[in-house]
Amino acid sequence: MTEIKELLLSRIRDVADYPEPGVMFKDITPLLADPAAFTALTDALAEIAERTRATKIVGLEARGFILGAPVAVRAGIGFIPVRKAGKLPGATLSQAYDLEYGSAEIEVHAEDLAAGDRVLVIDDVLATGGTAEASIQLIRRAGADVAGLAVLMELAFLGGRARLEPALAQAPLESLLTV
Repeated sequence: MTEIKELLLSRIRDVADYPEPGVMFKDITPLLADPAAFTALTDALAEIAERTRATKIVGLEARGFILGAPVAVRAGIGFIPVRKAGKLPGATLSQAYDLEYGSAEIEVHAEDLAAGDRVLVIDDVLATGGTAEASIQLIRRAGADVAGLAVLMELAFLGGRARLEPALAQAPLESLLTV
């Protein structure tokens, strides 16, 4: 796993002062452009899906789509996008959550999750945990079980893990990298 972590870290670029002054943005596009690194990431996340006995993957908009879809294919399970409010046609379930300044809302198609589903949530970065916590609530409201949460990178200094552990209720939170 150390080799994979080193490979992944070597393909993540720091961009200073983006999207605003004082922020160090972690750009994963070089990782996605490198087939060996992207394959290693997909394999590592698919292993988590298999270990948690997930039957579906939820990818959080937008980079969670990029990471989650190939994991679902690799693991042989379904993929469900969780989108920002107003982006999905048809009947949806929605969940509002608070941001640092304001609030937001996410949605999922109501028929895509059901009792008996074990859902692994995948995203690129765990920061404060607001979106992930809302997705966990949404999955449970749909009657499905949360198999866990897997992220490429956890920004530990923002405290997302502490916020999510009660919501996860013993389901694992796995981050491949912690910065």
